[in-house]
Amino acid sequence: MRKTAVFGPGGNSESFYAKGYRSTTQAPRFLAELGLGAYEFEAGNGLTAGEKTLRAIGEEAKKYGIEMSLHTPYFISLSGVDPEKRLKSVGYIERSLEAAGWLGADTIVVHCGSAAKISREEAMALATDTLLKTIEAVGDTPVHIGLETMGKINQLGTLDEMLTLCALDEHFYPVVDFGHMNARERGGFFPDADSYRRIFDRVAARVGEEKARYMHCHFSKIEFTDAGEKRHLTFADMQYGPAFEPLAEAMARDDLRPRIICESAGTMAEDALFMQAAYLAAREES
Repeated sequence: MRKTAVFGPGGNSESFYAKGYRSTTQAPRFLAELGLGAYEFEAGNGLTAGEKTLRAIGEEAKKYGIEMSLHTPYFISLSGVDPEKRLKSVGYIERSLEAAGWLGADTIVVHCGSAAKISREEAMALATDTLLKTIEAVGDTPVHIGLETMGKINQLGTLDEMLTLCALDEHFYPVVDFGHMNARERGGFFPDADSYRRIFDRVAARVGEEKARYMHCHFSKIEFTDAGEKRHLTFADMQYGPAFEPLAEAMARDDLRPRIICESAGTMAEDALFMQAAYLAAREES
């Protein structure tokens, strides 16, 4: 288990390309030069990279000590009403797990699904069925299947819904996106360190202390409307939040050691560095 929290970007920042890097195989070197320790490979629009490329990225990540994860395609539909589409989603998860193995990633991140045209109870039942079929298909995978809290009101993925799904099988792990949670509540959801700590406590109570302490997380500032999440922002935004400093305080005070992936709009590497610096400062003060 990691001895400290670790930070990194989801995908390649604008500064990655500004420094002359072109291929994601160079991302681990770029992150090591910055002093970051994690990277999430983004396959939201589909997994187009081949085995050779993914293995090359994984070898570089191992060389530079970068912890790897993979975000699965957005078109995965755990709660889709069409049985054929849900079976295809099981296949997409299987392929993502294989890709994660090539990357040396220990976690894939999956969206919980939609509840826009059916009741939340129906959506949960469908998602449950899809996930149980997934476990039947993949067996005892060494890669964590991460289920993410979501930011739009009509999406499945409140904290309680995600934890209920995670409790189905030991292979499912919580992925808490603090920006999504704040946007879903239309702001002000994390005013202090205790409000963040309560999330870890709820995770621990439902799926165990270890899964809480070493949780895979996402963090970014997110603009929202009455419908929840609208778009990801950068840490330069002072209007929407949430603020990271109270989370840094909670992590340092209670020795929480998550992996936090920054999904800012273009500045994810720099904002990950900001979070890391805030966390290290909080540790010195605690």
